[in-house]
Amino acid sequence: MKKIKLLFGVHMHQPVDNLGDAVDRAIELCYAPFFETMRKYPEFKFALHSSGWLLNEIKTKHPKIFSNIKYLTKKGSIEWVGGGYYEPVLSSIASKDARAQIDKLSLYLQKNLKATPKGCWLTERVWESSIIPDLKACDLEYAVVDDYHFLSNGFDANAIDGYYESEEGGEKMALFPISSSLRYALPFFSVERSIEEIVKYAQNENSAAVVFDDMEKFGLWPKTHEWVYREKWLERFVETVLKDERIVTMHYGEYLKAYRSKGLAYLSNTSYFEMGEWSLGAAQALALETLKKRVGEKYFQSTGVALIKGTVWKNFFIKYPEANHIHKRMLHHSLCQDKFKKNVLESLYRLQTNDVFWHGLFGGIYLPNLRDNAYRYLLEIEASLAKKRVKMVFEDINMDGYEELKILTKSLSLVFSSKHGGSLIEFGSLEKLFNWQNTLMRRYEAYHEKILNPVKNSHIENKNNDAIATIHNADIVVDEALKDELIYDWHPKYSFVDHFSKDEYLFESFKRANYKEVGDFANQPFEFEEAGTKFKRDGGIFLDKKYKTSLTKKYSFHNDKIVLNLSMASDFAYTLHYGMEFNFHFAHPHKVTVNGQSIDDGVALMDVDGIILKDDYTQKFLKIHIDKKCTLYAYILHTLSQNESGFELTAQQISLLFSAPFSSLLDLNISLEVCDV
Repeated sequence: MKKIKLLFGVHMHQPVDNLGDAVDRAIELCYAPFFETMRKYPEFKFALHSSGWLLNEIKTKHPKIFSNIKYLTKKGSIEWVGGGYYEPVLSSIASKDARAQIDKLSLYLQKNLKATPKGCWLTERVWESSIIPDLKACDLEYAVVDDYHFLSNGFDANAIDGYYESEEGGEKMALFPISSSLRYALPFFSVERSIEEIVKYAQNENSAAVVFDDMEKFGLWPKTHEWVYREKWLERFVETVLKDERIVTMHYGEYLKAYRSKGLAYLSNTSYFEMGEWSLGAAQALALETLKKRVGEKYFQSTGVALIKGTVWKNFFIKYPEANHIHKRMLHHSLCQDKFKKNVLESLYRLQTNDVFWHGLFGGIYLPNLRDNAYRYLLEIEASLAKKRVKMVFEDINMDGYEELKILTKSLSLVFSSKHGGSLIEFGSLEKLFNWQNTLMRRYEAYHEKILNPVKNSHIENKNNDAIATIHNADIVVDEALKDELIYDWHPKYSFVDHFSKDEYLFESFKRANYKEVGDFANQPFEFEEAGTKFKRDGGIFLDKKYKTSLTKKYSFHNDKIVLNLSMASDFAYTLHYGMEFNFHFAHPHKVTVNGQSIDDGVALMDVDGIILKDDYTQKFLKIHIDKKCTLYAYILHTLSQNESGFELTAQQISLLFSAPFSSLLDLNISLEVCDV
C-alpha cells in the first residue's frame, strides 16, 4: 500500500507589541487550546514556527502553554522551523539584519527548547532567491513556499508532491511547495473531506502532502474556535490521521534526509496569488480579478496560473508611501548600525516587523497602533542620536527621486518633503516616542467595490454541512451607510500644506475634499536652497488662464518649535482664499480637544489666530499660531478598510484647515509648538 507522507506545519505570529487584548484573544481562542489538544497525541509529528517575540510572550506570560510546547518538543512531536525573530520579510531588509534575526530566533530555540531549526518559514511566503546565501549562512537547509510559487513558474501541478532544489551563486536550498488545496481545506472541510484531500497526493511511494499555514486559522478566524475545538475538529482529525494506514506523519527535515529532490527549480520573486493581487493598485487589482474570471477557473488552474498574476510584495512601498517612509527610514538606520548600542540595535530589528508595511485581508498599514509601534522603535533610534544642537540633513531618504530635509533637535525628529509642497511628513517627539505626523490618506481600494456593488458569494453554499466558510469566501454584510464614508484624498495628508481656492472654504467641502483647488502647490515639488531651510516653487493660479505665482516657505527650528515664514506673490490681482492644512495623528483622536472643544462632530471657529490641541495620550499641547485672523475647520478623518470580519472605520488623524482671503500678495508667520500639559 502506498503511504502518503503528511508534512503538517503551523505558523504563529502576532505583530510585535500588538494590543494586549488582541494577543490575549489569540491565546484564549487559538494557541492555548491547540497545544492542549496536541499534547494528547505526541506521536503526531508536525512542524512549528513562531515569531520570537510571540514565543517569548507565551513563555513569560503563559507558562502552561509553553510547558505543553516544551513537552511536545521533548517527545519529538514538534520539529522547529526558523526564520526572522521579529518576523520581517527577509528580502526587504539588509542581508546583515536578515542573518542576525534568523540567528537570534535559532539561539532562542536552542536555549529554551534545546531545538536547532534546519528549515525556514518565510514571512508571508515572500520568496526572492537572493536570500539563499543568508539562509545558508545561518545553517538552514530548506524553506517552505507555496505551490503557487511553482505553478506560476510553469511547473506541473501533478508534480508538486515533494521538494525541489534551488541555488543562488552555487549555494543550494531545498524548497517545499505548500499545497494550496490543503491550505483551503484544513481546518475548514470536515475531517473526512480533509483526509480525502490529503490522500490525493499519493502519487507514488515517495509522495508528500505538504501543508504549512497560519495557526490562527485553528481558532482565531471567524467561526473556527467552535468548529475546531468545541466540535472537536482538531482532535478528530489527528486521531483519524493516526489510525489511517494510508498516512504517516513526518517532519520536513526527516523527509529531506530520506528522499531525493524532484529536481531543480528557479522561482521568480513572488508570494501567494492573493498577495500579488493585493500589492497591485486598485484599478489593476480589479482588472486582474476580471481577467481571471474571464478565462475561467479551469483554464486558470491548468494554464493561466503561469501567466496571469499580480506584482511583487515590495510594490506595497509604491502603493502606500506611508509604508515606504517607515521602511526607508529603517534602511537608512540599518546602514549606520555599527554605531548602535545593543538596545538601539534591538529597536532596529523590531522596526523590521512586516505587518505595518502592507495591507491585504487584514488591517496592516491601516492599523494606527502598528504604525505607532513602528515609529516608537524609529524614534528610539533617533533619540540615541540626538544632540543639544539642531542637526540638519538634506538627502533622498525615501528613495523617490526627491530630497527630504531631516531635522533633529534635542526634542523633535522632523522630516520635510520637497516632493510634496515643502510639507511636514514626520513630527516625532523624542521624549514621548510618538509621531504626530503618523497620518494616512483615504484612498480607493479594490475591495471598496464590494460596498459600491455588493455581490453574494453563492459558491459557498454547503448543503452537506461538511465545511465552514473561510474569510476568503464568506459573505460580507454591507451597511449602506458605509458608502457615504468612501471619500478619497487627492494629496498626502501631511502638515503645512498650501491650498488656494476662488471660493470660500466650507466645512463639508474640506472634509469631503471636493473643493476646487486653483493652485498647484499642495502636492507638487518645491525647490530647496541647501544653504538654508527654504522651499520655493514658481507655480501658478489656474482660473481662466494660468497666472504666474511664486510661493516661498522658510522654516526655522527650536527644541520644541517650528516657525514658518510664508510669502507668496501672484499675477492674479483679485481675491482668493488661502488655506493651510495640518493633519495630526493621535492615539486617542476622540479625546483630543481644540481650544477645549471636542472634535467628534467637527469644529468650526471664526476669527482665530491660534489654537491649542490637547493630547491626553502624550500629555502634550500642540499650539499653532498664525499672525492673521482665520477661519478654522477641524474633523476626525476616518479610513474604510477591510478586515477578517468585513469592513471597519478607523479614526486615523485630525485634519485642520486655517483659511483667510487675500489679494495678490500673502505674507504669513506660522508657528507649531509642543508644550507640556
